[in-house]
Amino acid sequence: MSSTAGSHLPITVYSRPGCPYCYLLRHGLRRRGLTFTEINIWTDPKAAAAVRAVADGNETVPTVHVADQWLINPKAAKVDQLARG
Repeated sequence: MSSTAGSHLPITVYSRPGCPYCYLLRHGLRRRGLTFTEINIWTDPKAAAAVRAVADGNETVPTVHVADQWLINPKAAKVDQLARG
């Protein structure tokens, strides 16, 4: 989880180790001062099932839940926009 402070809606990032797209998203979110909870779908079966449920049965990462929306491989700017309302 990031420790950067900020006032925004909760952000959950579903990822897996070694994913370059996850790395880029995390970097972009931190650069914008957003905090987030990160869940590894390889170690959390419920998280993997949640991702499959919104990604047409695939374990596509990063998948983000923010502002009651699911985003598959989003840009940090889009997550920022939704998180800040």
